[in-house]
Amino acid sequence: MMRRCVSKLARRRRSDGVVDTMKVGFQYLANISSSTSDRQRCSNMYATSCATNPDILSRETSSSEMLVDSFGRFHNYLRISLTERCNLRCQYCMPAEGVELTPNSELLSHDEIIRIANIFVTSGVDKIRLTGGEPTIRKDIEDICLHLSSLNGLKTLAMTTNGIVLSKKLPKLKECGLNALNISLDTLVPAKFEFMTRRKGHSKVMESIDAAVKLGYNPVKVNCVIMRGMNDDEICNFVELTRHKPINVRFIEFMPFDGNVWNVKKLVPYAEMLDKVRQNYKGVERLQDHPTNTAKNFRIDGHVGTISFITSMTEHFCAGCNRLRLLADGNFKVCLFGPSEVSLREPIRAGVDDAGLKEIIGAAVKRKKAKHAGMFDIAKTANRPMIHIGG
Repeated sequence: MMRRCVSKLARRRRSDGVVDTMKVGFQYLANISSSTSDRQRCSNMYATSCATNPDILSRETSSSEMLVDSFGRFHNYLRISLTERCNLRCQYCMPAEGVELTPNSELLSHDEIIRIANIFVTSGVDKIRLTGGEPTIRKDIEDICLHLSSLNGLKTLAMTTNGIVLSKKLPKLKECGLNALNISLDTLVPAKFEFMTRRKGHSKVMESIDAAVKLGYNPVKVNCVIMRGMNDDEICNFVELTRHKPINVRFIEFMPFDGNVWNVKKLVPYAEMLDKVRQNYKGVERLQDHPTNTAKNFRIDGHVGTISFITSMTEHFCAGCNRLRLLADGNFKVCLFGPSEVSLREPIRAGVDDAGLKEIIGAAVKRKKAKHAGMFDIAKTANRPMIHIGG
């Protein structure tokens, strides 16, 4: 009976033909509800969540139960923080006095990163995003990209960067397989940039955005954390970036992390941001979002690019979450806002083999909650600064 019910849920198709992570997860649960031999036979038989008509479920991968949580969500997206160091000091990311950095000996090595990534990719992950700190300041960043992009089954190798040194490194990074890019920029005013980041460098970020466009990245995603009284007056100025260039500006609700002095009065809700855009632009149209998208996406008549809103605080998207995080110190985190972490570095250095690591990862994924707490509870929950977690 349970198997029939789960299978029925797994066969249910969205009207727009998109297969979501819940469908994939339920299909897997239907498989593993049979005998042990069936479980072993079927564990390599379900597809990732990115297919659309006419090739729904056309790609089979050697996916494993490791990536399916107890709510049927299949996690095919891994974010890897390469370093805790950064060349900016953004106010929402770290306290003014900085943070205590993990000793280099306790950070993942190049080989450890590639080994862990390979475990995830062979288990069904097809998208990896490199974060930090600031990933471009890591000396072996090109080599890491080259090895990751060579992993069989990986479709997308992305990076989130502040853009300070990106323009010079981007041609080589693209050659090494970096095929998607997010650049963080919270103001278009150079003096305000220096105040918000406690460093100079606004012109270098703008150069990096232009360089990414010229190199053919489409879209070039620009992440913008909106804070009341700080940069909420620039929303329409950011929208203008999308008029003539393939830029996707992503307006992000201000989120609480240790040391960033979060206050609900600084939060500008998605609905308010969207209303401001609609008041100033005609033809603002909602696009079809994939079930795993963190963003609500919109196009504007006459604009080459698009805009999006990340609504973590006012309208969470936990039901479609397909993301996992590997921190620079080797800790594995299944939820951005959850304090729970488990070390992968320690068992690796203790000699645990890949099968053992998969058991540790799978157990952590199974403990993932249905959704994160509300924003006021998050603000009171002990969690790391964003600089440690990775953007």
